[in-house]
Amino acid sequence: MKTLYMVRHAKSSWKHDVIDHKRPLKGRGRRDGVLVSEYLSDKIMSPQRIVTSGATRALSTASYFKKAFNTPDSDFEINNDLYDFSGHNVMDIIKGLDNTLNRVMIVGHNHAFTSIANMLGNTYIDNVPTCGFIELQFESDSWGDITTGKTIQTVFPRDLKE
Repeated sequence: MKTLYMVRHAKSSWKHDVIDHKRPLKGRGRRDGVLVSEYLSDKIMSPQRIVTSGATRALSTASYFKKAFNTPDSDFEINNDLYDFSGHNVMDIIKGLDNTLNRVMIVGHNHAFTSIANMLGNTYIDNVPTCGFIELQFESDSWGDITTGKTIQTVFPRDLKE
């Protein structure tokens, strides 16, 4: 069985004069990163690897999860192909994951993450919000063979603030 954790980057700031790839998190994004990562740290099994987009907002978000799960540097990977909005590169990354890994977290961007969550899961999600988390499970021993799996849970920041 394979488990994929997907995290959309937390809320970023538009007030800085930087290229899109370098946009930092805003205050709400930093607070949501802590909130969601700490909530999940004792609710799910730790990912064996975290793979993140190299965009500043995604890398910063992934760092909160790295800390919450005590992920060693050797299991924390930056893959710039996750800086993808259509989902083609993201699917290639998922399908190419090392089969010795059964639980992997990827941190990246919309619209790719909403599309992939709907394509691979069995629950329709209208939109994965910033810092939104989705857990998908697949009855497969090979990442390359995964098709539609089961949406185990979603955790969105708004769910934790009510």
